[in-house]
Amino acid sequence: MKKTLALWAALTAVALFATGCTVADADTPDHPATPTSAAPSARAGNKAPEGNTAPEAPDQRAAAYRKWGLKPFAAPPAPPAKKPVTRPAGGPVPVISDIPTSEKVVFVTIDDGAEKDPEFVAMMKDLKVPVTMFLTDAAIRADYGYFTPLVAQGHGVANHTLTHPNLRTLSQEAQRKEICGQQEKLAERYGKRPRLLRPPYGNWNEATRAAAARCGTDAIVLWRESMQITNMQYQRGDKKLHPGDIILAHFRGPSELKGTTMTEMTANLFRHIQEQGFTVARLEDYV
Repeated sequence: MKKTLALWAALTAVALFATGCTVADADTPDHPATPTSAAPSARAGNKAPEGNTAPEAPDQRAAAYRKWGLKPFAAPPAPPAKKPVTRPAGGPVPVISDIPTSEKVVFVTIDDGAEKDPEFVAMMKDLKVPVTMFLTDAAIRADYGYFTPLVAQGHGVANHTLTHPNLRTLSQEAQRKEICGQQEKLAERYGKRPRLLRPPYGNWNEATRAAAARCGTDAIVLWRESMQITNMQYQRGDKKLHPGDIILAHFRGPSELKGTTMTEMTANLFRHIQEQGFTVARLEDYV
């Protein structure tokens, strides 16, 4: 197990250095990411989102947030009756970095899975803020069980490949093995085949789309902002969140966050979202 973790850490360090993706300088995708279907959606009335949505008394909710130095988020709107991003039957897999919506919601995604802080599991249970986990087998195989309670809380499980390669350097068949292989691993471990794929480093090409289609994914998910330690990096010049933005974070701990824990980084992220007047919605309800 120690050898596996050491190998993952070494491979990650080399790959991050090569692509410029560090905690101080995240990479951005080379391709423009626009959804295939961008029509605003009707609301779903009183349909409830999936996941951990049991009602909580306001004072209990406030106390749970205070434990982590936060104030409660506003409740997200009801999920749309029709998802604004869909893959047309027989069509290409859409590539997105945001969701077309006029509502002040954003979507939190967390990559890799190397850091396995039990306090983060407790934090997510308390806060009930939905996140989507893009997991890499090389990072999680030492402790698949860590993610089981997060899945039980209702957080989404998505595909981040078997070994975290730069997919643009691989043939379509090699990409297929990376993507389909992780589809099978995650389905076996967590009971459901992922519908969403994030290519490592945001690097993809048309062979990636073809391989993703063969593996049964519905969308390739990039991002608009990336969370570092205390601040976010923005792709747009106005350096602000926009409705429907997808935010990237990572399962990282003090060794990569200069002494900051994953729960502290997550709290910083949530404060940035709140300060700009947004709340967090569940990505799988929109794609």
